[in-house]
Amino acid sequence: MSSFPYYPVNDLGPLMKGMVIGGLGIFHVFVAQMAIGGGMLMCYLQWLHQKGKCANARRFVDDYFRVLVLVSFVAGAVTGVGMWFTTIQISPRTIGVMIREFHWIWAIEWTFFSLEVVSGYLFYRYGKQLSDRLRLRLLVLYSTAAWFSLFWINGILAWQLTPGSWLETHSVWGGFFNPSFWPSLFFRTVCALAEASLAACVLINAVHGFTRDEQAELIGVCARPLGAMVLMPLLGLWYFSTIPADSRGWMTGGSVAMTMFLALSVAMSTFIGAYAVFAMLRQRLYVNGATATLLLTLAFLASAGGEFVREGVRKPFTIREYLYSNSLTPDDVAEMRRVGCTTNDPYPLRLTQPLPNPQLEMGAHAFRVQCSVCHTLQGANAVVELTATWSLDQKRLNIAQLQRTKPFMPPFAGTAEELEALAQYVTWIHAGRPSEWAESRQPEVIRQIQQWLDVAGTGAGTVASRPAGSPAH
Repeated sequence: MSSFPYYPVNDLGPLMKGMVIGGLGIFHVFVAQMAIGGGMLMCYLQWLHQKGKCANARRFVDDYFRVLVLVSFVAGAVTGVGMWFTTIQISPRTIGVMIREFHWIWAIEWTFFSLEVVSGYLFYRYGKQLSDRLRLRLLVLYSTAAWFSLFWINGILAWQLTPGSWLETHSVWGGFFNPSFWPSLFFRTVCALAEASLAACVLINAVHGFTRDEQAELIGVCARPLGAMVLMPLLGLWYFSTIPADSRGWMTGGSVAMTMFLALSVAMSTFIGAYAVFAMLRQRLYVNGATATLLLTLAFLASAGGEFVREGVRKPFTIREYLYSNSLTPDDVAEMRRVGCTTNDPYPLRLTQPLPNPQLEMGAHAFRVQCSVCHTLQGANAVVELTATWSLDQKRLNIAQLQRTKPFMPPFAGTAEELEALAQYVTWIHAGRPSEWAESRQPEVIRQIQQWLDVAGTGAGTVASRPAGSPAH
């Protein structure tokens, strides 16, 4: 009996499951970071008020706390729960490993998150009635809780890309304080400050009640945290140096998509940082609503690009060197090469219409187990379209040696018979799903597929192992 834990598979139709998680995740990260930076900004403004250095600081904190912090952390909380709920539906084994290894870390993170919610609500409900001293203490409590929520969850997320010594020791702290923990934490903190500053500039312009001079003063104050963006190049290089060499290879030309999104993210961040430092901080230029909205939009796109790259360079793993993106471990792959990926699956196929023969059913089953987490049949990232120009023999060869021709992909985990069934299933769809389809069980074909599987092995591919002339995605 295989040790692989099968789970029910949810079919999202033409939607690529990774895109659903990614869309939710990007929005969640942005608003959650904005809440963290917003808390720090509110602390700074309250402190300026108490020192008599900004006449409208208290009014800004009172009027805009709901929009800048409360809404962002409520939206962050809702999307956070939605993201984890979705991820559990799509990749339950990955979440299971994360909870198994870091359940106490996760509990600590939720403790700080609860403190963030309670202190934020208390300020929202009673802030105007409190003394300046208590207001500042409550805002510091809120900001500290929010930042430490980031501190704890950052360790778990960074571990997925750079598990470090955890791979050998399975030590919780060895995995938590992994190689990319500190650069990731500091980089995200700077992002949080920048996003909150830009959001504040939008709000100052959007809501009436301040004179032009008052708006200019507040924008000048709220723009100061943007100065931290000068640290981004150093932090980015530090982060870059800690991730594995083959992941860096994806970003520097190994994957067209990764390289393009990284370049766009860096370009947009550079533009925002340069504008903030030279126009907003040195020349003290007034930033109107349109400009502030544009800068905030660029910040969102830069954040989205960065998160896309961070997730993408982990491929073909969800937990690097431990769990492939289809929730199989390297040991599972070796085992399924022997016993098959469909043999012990307790969950039957739920077909909308019968398939012409049992071999195609096996192919559909193999697709569900190994491919459906990242691919659709005929929707986003569709296997049928990706293989449209492949002949039947090319399908057999390319699937058998998938990690060599496309190192983004995990190795095929199944028998030669299952691979032939998958190739026949895709070819049958290419042919327009005819009502009759002959089975293909020639021994020489199975032997050839087995030879290709043996040559490819069960390990992951790398950028360097990709044959010359193969596409770079």
